[in-house]
Amino acid sequence: METLSTSVAFGGVQGVYRHASAATGTAMTFSVFVPEHEPDEHLPIVWYLSGLTCTHANVTEKGEFRAACARHRLIFVAPDTSPRGDDVSDDPAGAYDFGLGAGFYVDATRPPFDRHYRMWRYVTEELPTLVADHFPVDRTRQSIMGHSMGGHGALTIGLTFPDRFRAVSAFAPIVAPGIVPWGRKALAGYLGDDTAAWRRHDTVALIEDGARLPELLVDQGEADANLAEQLRPDLLADACRAVGIDLMLRRHPGYDHSYYFISTFMAEQLRWHADRLG
Repeated sequence: METLSTSVAFGGVQGVYRHASAATGTAMTFSVFVPEHEPDEHLPIVWYLSGLTCTHANVTEKGEFRAACARHRLIFVAPDTSPRGDDVSDDPAGAYDFGLGAGFYVDATRPPFDRHYRMWRYVTEELPTLVADHFPVDRTRQSIMGHSMGGHGALTIGLTFPDRFRAVSAFAPIVAPGIVPWGRKALAGYLGDDTAAWRRHDTVALIEDGARLPELLVDQGEADANLAEQLRPDLLADACRAVGIDLMLRRHPGYDHSYYFISTFMAEQLRWHADRLG
C-alpha cells in the first residue's frame, strides 16, 4: 500500500492511499480518516460509497464528515467508484453513467467489462481486508452509507451482509435499478440481459426476495432533478412497509443531488451510525 498524502484534521489523520488490486487488476485509490485514538485502540468503521462520475476525492474534499467522525470516534473509508487505467474499458460513447466512474458496485460478467469491473468483490472482500491490516479497525463494528449510485451500493451490500453492518443509510439512492434508466443501462452492460441476475443488485428486488434489515435511513432532497425518473424512493418505502423494515425516509424541501445536500446532513447520518455502532 502506497501513501499518497496525509493531513492532520480535527486531531486525526486524513490519508489517501493506493494499492494494486487483485479484484480489479488495476491500481485503486481510496481515502481513510482515522480520528485521534490510543495506540492499542480499535475503532468502528463507516464505509462510504460514492456516486456517478465520482472518485474517492469528492466526499473526502466536500463531504464535511471529519468533525463528526472525530466527535464520535469513527474511521471513515471512501473507495473509488470504478477501476481506472489506460486498458480499462469505458462506455463507447463516453457517457457519464457507464464505465469509468460508474462501476455500480457489481462484478461484471459481460465482456469486455468482466476483465476489470469487479467492484462488488473489491468493496466487500479485498478492501476491507487491506484496511483492517493497516488501520486500527474494529471489524465487529462496521456500517455502510453512500450517495446515489453509492447509495444503491450501500443498500444492496447491507442487505446482502446483514450480520456485517450494524447500520445502513443512503443519500438519494438509486433504489430500483432494474426499472430506471441509469440502472437498466448499467446492469445490462455489466451483467447481460438475464434480469434474474440483476435482482441481486436491486434494493427493492432484494427486499421482495427476502433480504432483511431491521432499519434503514435515507435522506432525499425534494428538488433533486433525478428524483422522479432515476431514484424513486417511493418504491423503497412501499417495499419496506410491506415487510416491516423500519425505513426513516427524510424528505428535504429545496435540496438537490449535490454535495451541498450531502454535507448538510452528513453529521446527522454519522450520529445515527455512531448510536448503532456503540
